[in-house]
Amino acid sequence: MAAKLFESIGKLSLGLVLAGGVVNSTLYNVEAGHRAVIFDRFQGVQDKVVGEGTHFFIPWVQKPIIFDCRSRPHNIPVSTGSKDLQNVNITLRILFRPAIMQLPRIYTTIGEDYGERVLPSITTEILKSVVARFDAEELITQRELVSRQVSEDLSERAASFGLLLDDVSLTHLTFSKDFLDAVEMKQVAQQEAETARFFVEKAEHQKNAAIITAEGDSKAAALIANSLASAGDGLVELRKLEAAEDIAVQLARSHNVTYLPSSLLPPPR
Repeated sequence: MAAKLFESIGKLSLGLVLAGGVVNSTLYNVEAGHRAVIFDRFQGVQDKVVGEGTHFFIPWVQKPIIFDCRSRPHNIPVSTGSKDLQNVNITLRILFRPAIMQLPRIYTTIGEDYGERVLPSITTEILKSVVARFDAEELITQRELVSRQVSEDLSERAASFGLLLDDVSLTHLTFSKDFLDAVEMKQVAQQEAETARFFVEKAEHQKNAAIITAEGDSKAAALIANSLASAGDGLVELRKLEAAEDIAVQLARSHNVTYLPSSLLPPPR
């Protein structure tokens, strides 16, 4: 009796274990930030996108494909030419993620490694197109405009593949050594030109000042000559009276001197 009881318990345990194994084999988990697409051997990829949590599927008939739908970074270096035919090396940093409702189409047309298959090619295409609209100097001075234009064009292009771009930024922008040397020489030439212009302007100001001074001296001499001509003998008499006054002052100060030496006489006017 006991042997039959143990045998029944053993069969029941075995059945529970087998049943548990079967149940476990029909379950799959979708972690946070992920989504799943179901591939059916008879119907193909289903249009339904499975959300987070634990779900059932039919073993052998169905297969869940898990996608990470969180934003991920991708750095893409590109070498291209500017509008003025300068070689430009650019590195673009992209934060991308798949559009959730387009996961079935992404899996069907591109595959699970959609980022590596799509982003490098479309990024190179867009960067070459945008950079060719600007010359080398504009790429430096209008970097924000270039970055915005790349972001808009690239986002539109990526959307056609079911990809969403959360951020696009230019992290690296360099030119060839020949161009950098040319820029340095241009800056030196501009500084030398500014210095030369300063000296030219200074000489021009000094020339104008000399002309104004000469004109002033000429006008002053003309005024004095006109005054002498118009005053005539009256001016001479006035000067004699002024000289006599000076002599009287000198005699008044010198009590023991009845005449003035020529050294004490006032200068003729």
